Amino acid sequence: MNIQEGIKKYINSQPEPKHTDMQALHRLILQVMPGCKLWFLDGKNSENKTVSNPNIGYGARTIKYADGKTRDFYQIGISANKTGISVYVLGIKDKTYLAKTYGKKLGKANVSGYCIKFKTLKDINIDILEAAIRLGRDLHP
Repeated sequence: MNIQEGIKKYINSQPEPKHTDMQALHRLILQVMPGCKLWFLDGKNSENKTVSNPNIGYGARTIKYADGKTRDFYQIGISANKTGISVYVLGIKDKTYLAKTYGKKLGKANVSGYCIKFKTLKDINIDILEAAIRLGRDLHP
């Protein structure tokens, strides 16, 4: 299965309203990041054990580790969770920035260092979420 098929299958496997919300988020991120690299991580490790929720990634950034090794990973990610949806904005050095800048304006969302969690899109301000996504895109041109 290719990445596009994995993404479609994952989104289609979600119950409503999560299915519709994830489709809308997928379209929004592709509008903000046209032509970006797409990722689909099924949440399983090399032994095929589930270690995380599956997630869809957008864009690419290079992470440099202390030992000098590098790894590519996505800039923005989305994932379904038990109570709703998580949007990941990766690469922000100040772990309080996302919450301070967007937290109160987002609506009914829980914002941590790099994650925005909410139950449904109708609970949040989409324009503010889009601004946070643009921030993550622009951190790694």
